[in-house]
Amino acid sequence: MDIKEITSETRDAGSIIADLKKKSVQVPEWAELEKEYEPSNHPVVTDKLYRDKVTRKVVERMTRITLGWQKLATKRMSELMFGIPVQRVYKPTNDQEKQVAEIMEAIFKRNRIDSVNIERGRHLFASCENMTLWYAQEQPAEYAGQRTQLKLRCKNYSPMNGVSIYPLFDEYGDLVALSLEYNRSEDDRTITYFETYTDSEHIRWRTDTGTIEEETREPIELMKIPAIYTMRPEPIWEDQSENVYEAEWTLSRNGNYIRKNARPNWVIFSDNNVKYGTEPAGDNAGRNILQYGQNDKAQYVTWQQAIDSIKFHIEEIKRNFFMQLQLPDMSMDSMKATPMSGEARKMMFIDAQMKVTDESGIWLEAFDREINVIRAFMKKMYPTLASAIDSLSVEVVITPYQIRDDAERIGNLMNATAGKAIMSQRTAVANLGYVEDVDKELADIASESNIDVFQEPMM
Repeated sequence: MDIKEITSETRDAGSIIADLKKKSVQVPEWAELEKEYEPSNHPVVTDKLYRDKVTRKVVERMTRITLGWQKLATKRMSELMFGIPVQRVYKPTNDQEKQVAEIMEAIFKRNRIDSVNIERGRHLFASCENMTLWYAQEQPAEYAGQRTQLKLRCKNYSPMNGVSIYPLFDEYGDLVALSLEYNRSEDDRTITYFETYTDSEHIRWRTDTGTIEEETREPIELMKIPAIYTMRPEPIWEDQSENVYEAEWTLSRNGNYIRKNARPNWVIFSDNNVKYGTEPAGDNAGRNILQYGQNDKAQYVTWQQAIDSIKFHIEEIKRNFFMQLQLPDMSMDSMKATPMSGEARKMMFIDAQMKVTDESGIWLEAFDREINVIRAFMKKMYPTLASAIDSLSVEVVITPYQIRDDAERIGNLMNATAGKAIMSQRTAVANLGYVEDVDKELADIASESNIDVFQEPMM
């Protein structure tokens, strides 16, 4: 069925929404992924068979140690992808295209696109879905010195934020509709909203007390869906959750053993009947008190715990977790454990850089679509530049995070130029970031250089 037939005003609202909810992509449900992502939902916390022991006098609490490695993997992958901001390389061929490039970059910077990228990276790597909606507000704005009556904004949506996303593709794999469903509290009632975006219209339905009614139906003049949808078939931690659970159970069980056995036992070696004294109870007791015969022998006996085997077990699980996911273990303890040169530490990121290259396909495609959406909006904002907006060449570059040695990099560049300067003084002062007024600082430097160093200061 054609998308216009699906969203026709003559059809029942319930039938339209049901057709728009038909997903042709397989994405894991966030309700299940959240159990792995949030440490508080791990089995060591939620297992009904692993409960605290309640007696008449005391409550013996079970040890519960959680490891948020799935959440860490999500953050780590987002940092590797977008820790170094995504670059847009413009190739203008005339003054108008140069002006368009400045406006487009100003739009991205005004919307804090670097923060947006990190946010949607976490959304995609954890919940496997993200939708970035671009929309225009009718109010005066200025981009790269060019005034316009439309202000361009963007917003991310994800199941992590309580929003359900429903993409609808046609038989050729083209996205024909992008819908989202969410709840709002209004006057102590929960209202469900369902919105859909096509290349020609935006429709919003409202469900209150079981009744569905169409609230908004407005045309989209871009002739393009003003949103970017990204998905992946599995979260970034893939199938490593069971290994994380094993490490949590091992640490938790060991915690129970430590609580029970860490207190030393006072053992008597005697053939006589020994009278025991008053013995303190509970985990806070420092020792057992007892009375024994004159010829008897007593001594402390401590529990010999298998520390090394437990430590080896946990470390192997952790090492396998990061190795399988091609993520570097960049924790402070890991980095300081083995002395390395700067060059050796750079080599540690090779596997991670390959991982970023592997993941870049989804993102490069999404960024290309996003630039096309921005082009469509810019034609409405600056109609006189429409031709240059279409013809401007834009390439997106993702740079994996890596350790940089600026001194080494500058040295290599100077060697390539036979020792000649590679940067002006003005650029160096501006990049240093220590001063706000670069021109004033350069003037002060010039003034100081003209002072006779042998001249005595005036009193």
